[in-house]
Amino acid sequence: MAANPHVLYPVESNRSVATTSKLLSARNVTLEYRTPERLVRATHDVSFDVYGADRFVLLGPSGCGKSTLLKAVAGFIEPVAGDIEIDGERVSGPGADRIVVFQEFDQLPPWKTVLQNVAFPLRVARKLSRAQARERALHYLDKVGLAHVPDAYPHTLSGGMKQRVAIARALAMQPRVLLMDEPFAALDALTRRRMQEELLRLWNDERFTLLFVTHSIEEALIVGNRILLLTPHPGRVRAELNSHQYSQESVGRGDFQQSVARIHRLLFEEEAAQ
Repeated sequence: MAANPHVLYPVESNRSVATTSKLLSARNVTLEYRTPERLVRATHDVSFDVYGADRFVLLGPSGCGKSTLLKAVAGFIEPVAGDIEIDGERVSGPGADRIVVFQEFDQLPPWKTVLQNVAFPLRVARKLSRAQARERALHYLDKVGLAHVPDAYPHTLSGGMKQRVAIARALAMQPRVLLMDEPFAALDALTRRRMQEELLRLWNDERFTLLFVTHSIEEALIVGNRILLLTPHPGRVRAELNSHQYSQESVGRGDFQQSVARIHRLLFEEEAAQ
């Protein structure tokens, strides 16, 4: 387990909701990217472990490098220092064992129906027959409550429905790790809450391993069972904590609000004091 300067709750106490095997490991990862003006350091010396069936959240303010870190796990960006491993194998590029769901609603090819959007990657990447791909696609569309619209096209769907299709498509691939980059940030508050509920329901059914990026403290506490806090730019590890005791029903409780306030202090006030 990577050492962290703060642990709000004993990290190992949550192994009951995850398997004991380490699946994903990031060790001393430093990431950079180039803009037209300069070279930007996105993260510096970040380390963490994700275990099977974890709901692991990367939380931090805008610009702290959390999305860049997720892209590195996906294999789209190579670290300038450090390593990322899946099952002990170094990540050297994209792979079907890691599927990303982004926040953009245009991630679905508009010329394909809902069913085709979910089934097509199964035929290409998983080499399933047309019948097998259709059966699995329908199964996961049913999981996200969209089995009744398999022939609809993306432009006829709401933002929340499009995200459900993207989630169904990702889960149908049965990845080792599901990567979600602020998937609900562009949704209205009520739809966002409903999507959080549906994601947790799907996790209860499937027990997939989730790496989730957000800048919302409340969402991190609700969605995650473990949270890594990243400092403002460049992202460094500020703390790691467990949040498995919280759900959407916890939002109005005093202990939930106290955790929100404490995380805010860790993210911002302690940084400003240094």
